[in-house]
Amino acid sequence: MAEKDAKPKKQSTIKQIIQIYKYTAKEDKALPWLEAGSFLLPVVVAVIIGLIFKWSWLTWIFVMITAVMLGILLATMMLTRRADAVGYKQIDGKTGAAISVLSNMGKAGFNFPQEPVWVDPRTKDAIWRGTSMNGIYLIGEGDYGRVMKAMDRQEREIKGVTAGSSIPVYRIAVGHGPKQVQLKDVRKAVTKAKSYEPTDHKNPLIAKIHPRRRFLLTKAEVSTLDDRLRTLQAKAGYGIPKGIDPNRRQRVSRRAMRGR
Repeated sequence: MAEKDAKPKKQSTIKQIIQIYKYTAKEDKALPWLEAGSFLLPVVVAVIIGLIFKWSWLTWIFVMITAVMLGILLATMMLTRRADAVGYKQIDGKTGAAISVLSNMGKAGFNFPQEPVWVDPRTKDAIWRGTSMNGIYLIGEGDYGRVMKAMDRQEREIKGVTAGSSIPVYRIAVGHGPKQVQLKDVRKAVTKAKSYEPTDHKNPLIAKIHPRRRFLLTKAEVSTLDDRLRTLQAKAGYGIPKGIDPNRRQRVSRRAMRGR
């Protein structure tokens, strides 16, 4: 019983860093040189300044310790940045890549379920829906024109369950087109999203993109909103194209994507 109840030991920070380095170095051949440069830069600068100003031995000790700590910090930051780039590159273009990146934003107050709200069986274009205290998000992957038309329908359905409220809906199309957001920038796009809002109250179909205005929901209101959207999704259902499992996220290395 003791063996069954025993929890697996967590890896130490050093082991995690080593694993991240090995994972990244396989794809990023410049990583060893960049890591060495990041670590040695503050050390070399400290040595040069010390020789110029002829520090005492006590000053040398304190400054070199500081330089080594700064070098470790810079090397860690460089590793995280390069690991992120490799992680994004490996999943870019795969169905569900965007939601895989956004799914771990829960601590920041965002909720992005893994299940798409719309999938085109032929083209495999897809839309996911998420929420936060700032409003509702529609995240689309695929052809920009087709995704925008599908988002029009999704927004009309959303307005059906949020009638009478001014909850904004933010649209983000992920891809490499002129009006799309690249996968590596999708988190930034979510936090700085723009919404579609009517400029003519007599004709709500006339909409204009404007910078996001401050709009905050309470936790209770977000919970109620999530319940309504889940009910809407259960009633509407969605078609799942062959070969796609919306309940299974794309395989993403959390070691490569962590730290942001």
